[in-house]
Amino acid sequence: MRKNTMVSLLFAVMPLIGCEDTKARQENEQLKAQVGGLVKESTDLSNRVDELTKENAALKQENEQLKRRAKTKKTKKSIQHHTPSSAQ
Repeated sequence: MRKNTMVSLLFAVMPLIGCEDTKARQENEQLKAQVGGLVKESTDLSNRVDELTKENAALKQENEQLKRRAKTKKTKKSIQHHTPSSAQ
């Protein structure tokens, strides 16, 4: 009698275990898909950061060049202002 009870209990519990297993598998597949999306997004963002870093470096270099040109022009103008003008 005990064996029959155990077998009956086992058959009653098996569908529940199978159902939970199926839910866990579905959830696992959903999580895998989400992780895949996040990995792609992370890669895209990393590439964007690299692009922006290069662009920032180029802009800094251009800014320094413009500052040097502005200094050169100021120096030339100040030299011209200090030269004695012709007497009238």
